[in-house]
Amino acid sequence: MDLRPVRAGLAALRRLWAGPDYPPIRPSLRRWPRLALAAPAVALLILLAFTLITAQYLLDDRKLATGTAWLLAALTVAPLPFLPARPLAAWRVMFVGAFFGTFNVSPTEDWPWSPSQVIVMIVVLAVVAARVDRGVLAWLGLFSLLPVWIFVPRPNQVGVSLLFVVLLILGDLVRRNVHARRALAEQAERSELEQARRAVLEERTRIAREMHDVVAHHMSMIAVQAETAPYRVGPLPDAARTEFLDIAGSARETLTELRRLLGVLRSDADPAATAPQPGMADVPDLVAAAERAGMAVRLDGTPPAAPDAVGLAAYRIVQEALANAARHAPGAAVTVRLRERDGLLAIAVRDTGGPAAPAPAPSTSGHGLTGMRERARLLGGTFSAGRTTDGFAVTAELPLGTEDPTR
Repeated sequence: MDLRPVRAGLAALRRLWAGPDYPPIRPSLRRWPRLALAAPAVALLILLAFTLITAQYLLDDRKLATGTAWLLAALTVAPLPFLPARPLAAWRVMFVGAFFGTFNVSPTEDWPWSPSQVIVMIVVLAVVAARVDRGVLAWLGLFSLLPVWIFVPRPNQVGVSLLFVVLLILGDLVRRNVHARRALAEQAERSELEQARRAVLEERTRIAREMHDVVAHHMSMIAVQAETAPYRVGPLPDAARTEFLDIAGSARETLTELRRLLGVLRSDADPAATAPQPGMADVPDLVAAAERAGMAVRLDGTPPAAPDAVGLAAYRIVQEALANAARHAPGAAVTVRLRERDGLLAIAVRDTGGPAAPAPAPSTSGHGLTGMRERARLLGGTFSAGRTTDGFAVTAELPLGTEDPTR
């Protein structure tokens, strides 16, 4: 016999009466600072009004002594302050008040509680039902019906019981809906983070494939120079000739390993790239092509000379910045500027899209801001993109030295 349901039910019963309460809910009123300042005072006024109305009812209709009437009135409204922070504590106080609230009730009365007591009971049941688990809710509903079947006249018992059950069911539906929305929001956030991480990895892989051509070119030159050096510099000792041959062999082995690495990085769906990689000298042609396509783009100055890797990164950054400007600020004037400054290549692509133009988002099929940032980081440079007073700007600084930026 499976005793797990019985144990779960007993655990829910223990929590209802003596277990830990549920985490508090603190509504955010940052959008309405004045309301946030006035909320405590308004809540206190409502509590005082309910207490006064209940006490007046007990004094006039129940003919209770003044002290007793005010004590029962305070017990009636006592659950309300607990509702946001301690829902189970609020229900426990309400349950006790449901019994003592019928003190000195007349046998001829059709309803054992005052209108303010009924309102408090309904509010507490609705709010607590939207906070507690289903097991606790089942026990809570059974105990909440107990004073109804004891004190409410028989003709009204079924109607009041149905009202309480409907409140509990609606509260449970609200709780499930809130939890479902929260779970969907968390899943969407995790999916966005995973998609961002995947985009970064894919972009790094694509950049590595492009950098392969640059590195392979340099390794080929090393191999050729090492093989031809004995013939260009004249007779060499056998040891030196062997050293040059070893250098050439190592360079060709490195080329072979680079080709294997490129095969690992390239997926089956990616076509093999056969065209040479662009560089700094191709930036003017890129700007001219954008101008022929209808963009109001201008190249400020002549691009300085740069190493192949830096030139490739600069070309891709300018290319994606122009694509973003065409996509998000059509018709805007765009200025491309490349300058050499203190051993750095300064890149700036600015458009005059105006404040109404949306900020460019990372592209799902091209480089995107992620790709531009990764290219700058790979070379040990910096990258930034953001709105300016009259448009949008993409800026980057890439080291022009030959040192390894990762050292």
